[in-house]
Amino acid sequence: MQRRVFGPFVAMALAVAACSSSGDGADQNDDAAVTTPTDAPTTDPATDPEPEPTTVDEPEPEPEPAVIELDVRAGVEQITLNGATPGTTIDVMAGDDTVASGAVDDFGTFIARGLDADLDHRLRTDDGVTEPIDVLARDEHPDPAFYAEQRLPAPGFGYLETRDGTLLSVNVVLPGPAEDGPYPTVVEYSGYSVSNPNGGGFKDLFPPLGYAYVAVNMRGSGCSGGSFRFFEYTQSTDGYDVIEAVAAQPWALNNRAGMVGISYPGISQLFVAQTQPPSLAAITPLSVLDDSYQGNLYPGGILNTGFAVEWTQDRLDDGRPAIDPSGELTDEGQGWVTDQILAGDEVCAANQSERLQNPDVVAEIMDTPYYTTELGDEIAPRTFVDQIEVPTFMSGAWQDEQTGGRFPTMIPEFTGTDQLYVSLLNGLHTESISPAVFPRLIEFLELYVAERTPDLTTTRLVAPILAEGIFGTSDFVLPTDRFAGMEYADALAAFEAEPSIEILFEQGASDGAPPLTPLARYTAGFDEWPIPGTVATPFHLGLDGNLLEQPETTDGSIEYLALPDGVPATFWDGNSSDLWRTDVVWDWQEPAPGTFADFVSAPLADTLVMIGSASADLWVSSNLGDTDLEVTLTEIRPDGNEVMVQSGWLRASHRALLDDESSELRPVRSYLEADLAPLPDPDGDDPAFSLARVEILPFAHTFRAGSQIQLMVDAPGGNRATWVFDTISGGERVEIGVGPDFPSRLVLPVVPGVDAPETYPACDSLKGQPCRPTGES
Repeated sequence: MQRRVFGPFVAMALAVAACSSSGDGADQNDDAAVTTPTDAPTTDPATDPEPEPTTVDEPEPEPEPAVIELDVRAGVEQITLNGATPGTTIDVMAGDDTVASGAVDDFGTFIARGLDADLDHRLRTDDGVTEPIDVLARDEHPDPAFYAEQRLPAPGFGYLETRDGTLLSVNVVLPGPAEDGPYPTVVEYSGYSVSNPNGGGFKDLFPPLGYAYVAVNMRGSGCSGGSFRFFEYTQSTDGYDVIEAVAAQPWALNNRAGMVGISYPGISQLFVAQTQPPSLAAITPLSVLDDSYQGNLYPGGILNTGFAVEWTQDRLDDGRPAIDPSGELTDEGQGWVTDQILAGDEVCAANQSERLQNPDVVAEIMDTPYYTTELGDEIAPRTFVDQIEVPTFMSGAWQDEQTGGRFPTMIPEFTGTDQLYVSLLNGLHTESISPAVFPRLIEFLELYVAERTPDLTTTRLVAPILAEGIFGTSDFVLPTDRFAGMEYADALAAFEAEPSIEILFEQGASDGAPPLTPLARYTAGFDEWPIPGTVATPFHLGLDGNLLEQPETTDGSIEYLALPDGVPATFWDGNSSDLWRTDVVWDWQEPAPGTFADFVSAPLADTLVMIGSASADLWVSSNLGDTDLEVTLTEIRPDGNEVMVQSGWLRASHRALLDDESSELRPVRSYLEADLAPLPDPDGDDPAFSLARVEILPFAHTFRAGSQIQLMVDAPGGNRATWVFDTISGGERVEIGVGPDFPSRLVLPVVPGVDAPETYPACDSLKGQPCRPTGES
């Protein structure tokens, strides 16, 4: 039985009048029609008067529709209607044009999205139309007084008002009494349960480090009002309002705030920072993506039904209303929201009333298999990070099993700030907050948010607790303070003089530490991405399954059957968070014989350090006209073990390139439906191959002298821990052409001049890089 915890919502009744008119026409009987001979006059001109002129009744003009009053709220490119009669049809008018329509939901709510702020809009019902509604533009920001008048809990749980009146739930945690401030302040902005007053996470991390921490739930999530849609622009302008309101608090140092967060709240920072809040001090986006479509949802044009779709569905489930329109609990949404409502939080309860307007984003994903600029650009940070002007610290892992490892490709797009610092390493989703990265992250926050000389004394106490919870170990030692005894200005200058891009090699194999301890073995620093001096080094595919320095002199082909069921979709024991731990058990298997093609180099004469994107340039054909390609780069070591390095994917019909953006090391594709093209049939009258360049995601790896480079090509699956592909492959025969006419090759990013340890890391020690005996099947 459900419990009634909140009374029915008060709705304004709309009287829907239906009117109709009808008229009976005169009956006409053709059989009884009277005819007049044509030679007989029908009137006498001498005696009959002039006929009366015939008049035609003009139709009555349409009456102007009545002006009605509705409970509407204008937002950024949105209009929200509350308190209407459920089921009422609403038309959104721009001039005489209907630009959107829909029905009022059971809560009495209707939301119109994507409206042009340059036009006047009105809502129309059967009763009439509203006065024009002034939809807000993206750059139409409130006066600073709007933020200065808001007072957030200090500390505690409460609500923050955005420019359209939506109330977002917030939880404030201070490092001490408010009156002892001001404190350097950081904000975590997310659709997760961040503002849960009884939750954990970063709220337990930053106050001990001396920071005021403010957690804010996005609209349509948690106890926040509004409706949720994945990274629509309203969420970005909400973030602008969040930063300005938080920075206006008397306990916020210098009336400024930074942003923190990993994954979802890491990505959100990029979206907020593009709006350029004046009081934003710095951002620290960790484990992010560069493009929602290419980087996660449709890597290579292939739907990721594993993490990507499952995560999106989880967000929709989290956004479901915790109460129904009658005010009874639904057992849906985030569990802590129910607790808040039961505790008497009437704002949280009322804020559930717009959740039925959350669009079904999963259905949109399924219905949009091709890239469109209208949908894709809006949720692709690579298209707008040039608008970010504040200092930025970004970190992530090449083999990230959730958001993927493609994000470094957008580093060159950060043209709006001179303070971009990046730490890149092998490993998984939480590597960006590992002890290998954490000290530099805290130094960055100390310098750009706290504006003081970094002191890692407290960090040394916090980091082991953090690592124990995520990685299952606290057995490590952080480096000594680099800036001890320096004045702030000197410390800042020293930090900024260092190479901005830090590459951490062989994370998990730190000398003297147990395997998979989240510390790097060695590092290298650079000032640009792609790394200056990178040499695009080709290895040509050979007829005998070799990788050759020179192309084959004879044309031929290698074939395999694309059978994706030849390997398990995942390769570890436990749940997904167990992947991050030092006791993870990998089960990385080789595909079944005949279901892949592999190409192996001769043992390397010299050690090659590689950093960056790579390209597998394959001349392919398929007897079914298409296929899904997975390419995997591995290292075969002299000790008989094979280490996974990186992968890439491509639905071959999506092989059309954007030539002006592509390079020898990185193919860039359009993914537009108009660019689809089938593969040639190897059994056709004129057998041939088409070039399909597969992007291998960025990586950094040391191939030591004596090792061999291997490229494997097969159907997708088994090489990304939580990604599952909705592949079209089902046993088609795929051929890879080799030789002078079809010069398939692997092009790798060799970076000379990097000093690496001579010895190999232990086979089972590299984070995110499973290891298996060579040729294991």
